[in-house]
Amino acid sequence: MIIGLVKEIKNNENRVALTPGGVKQLVGQGHAVLVEEAAGAGSGFDDGQYAQAGAVLCADKKALFDQTDLIVKVKEPVAEEYDYFRQEQALFAYLHLSADKLLTQTMLNREVSSIAFETVQLPNGQLPLLAPMSEVAGRMSVQIGASLLQKYNGGMGILLGGVPGVHSAEVVIIGGGVVGTNAAKMAVGLGAKVTVLDINKSRLMYLDDIFGGRVATLICNEYNTAYAVERADLLIGSVLVPGAKAPKIVTESMVRTMKKGSVIVDVAIDQGGSIETIDRVTTHDNPYYVKHGVIHYSVANMPGAVPRTSTFALEAAMLPYLMKLANRGISRALLEDADLRLGLNTYKGEVTCEPVAASLGYRYADPAQILAASRTAG
Repeated sequence: MIIGLVKEIKNNENRVALTPGGVKQLVGQGHAVLVEEAAGAGSGFDDGQYAQAGAVLCADKKALFDQTDLIVKVKEPVAEEYDYFRQEQALFAYLHLSADKLLTQTMLNREVSSIAFETVQLPNGQLPLLAPMSEVAGRMSVQIGASLLQKYNGGMGILLGGVPGVHSAEVVIIGGGVVGTNAAKMAVGLGAKVTVLDINKSRLMYLDDIFGGRVATLICNEYNTAYAVERADLLIGSVLVPGAKAPKIVTESMVRTMKKGSVIVDVAIDQGGSIETIDRVTTHDNPYYVKHGVIHYSVANMPGAVPRTSTFALEAAMLPYLMKLANRGISRALLEDADLRLGLNTYKGEVTCEPVAASLGYRYADPAQILAASRTAG
């Protein structure tokens, strides 16, 4: 198979989907890998390293797209890349289609087989390709929040962990999944007072157990959420419904009760955001805005700020799936691997991810049936 690795052009996105080591493994399996020049520069990999690993370097992105069967990226394509895709090409990346109807329609119009990292799912419900970036974003959310709470950034001027004789900051985390757990680890480590809300009682029992009572847990309902939000110095939104648009858990009226100079970091922004006052996606160039006196941070590619760590973490989780796609072929790999098949979001002009179809109003096509029918017809 011919695989294309492209340079990310989303604002301040410095990650790359494959390291030279990953390229070497693919080439060693008999595949050709075309790498856009400078694709790995932001993560500290130069073109010579990719060439030494066996890649073919390409200066022309369109030419790279024209020659490849499968494009592997980190983030979803941006508008200027839409015209590069061609019929029956495959794309493997973070897509978040539920929050982007234009990209979804482009994938349908061009009949791209789009496979989303974030909806590949194990039988136990775990999301193996989302988890590493959720770990990074969860930990970053506390670092970022602590920085924004400093007075020179417009915050309240408080230290997250306090000092002896002075109250520590109140950190409230909405959602106790991978993001929320990692955010709690960082906040507890810094000495903050931490509360985690989740709708799943079993998850809260797990968090109570692993943190040994150092984290307060609350069932996430309207009353408890309003109570916790009002007291928060740092509020972290980490709600996830796999493949679907994030529900708005924190209302504008709740945000109005927060203290002036408090901070919101919404990690769920790439799925539409879980905070009602998060009304825009920000960038690393201009990462936050103030509404109702509260600092709102809503950068959709937070791990792009630590690309070296993020690239290695992503590749470690993603490369085995990419190997399956390359070694078996796209259709066969998807048919034979149910976990990977859940990652298929569009195929031959159909929406094959049920949460995406429900969020955007498309008809849902069962991926197993459409893949089997396509293989029989072929």
